Amino acid sequence: MHAIVTVIGRDRVGIIAGICVALAKINVNVLDISQTILGGMFTMIMLVDIGESSVPFSEIDAALEGEAERLGVTVRIQREEIFNAMHRI
Repeated sequence: MHAIVTVIGRDRVGIIAGICVALAKINVNVLDISQTILGGMFTMIMLVDIGESSVPFSEIDAALEGEAERLGVTVRIQREEIFNAMHRI
């Protein structure tokens, strides 16, 4: 099962590392990642595999929220099927 993780915030050292470490701790694998800096704002979209995670989806969300607070960024995670349904034209 896949999910989409989005991260937005002021650019600083360690954002990618912090999010990836938080995901690795709960056995979530990063499949693809795209990131850019737009006028000093960091933006990242990740495709992750949550199928082998050691915790339920709500705890994945909570782990990312905790790391987001520490890093001073906004993080959102959505199951891939919900993300696709919301963005279907």
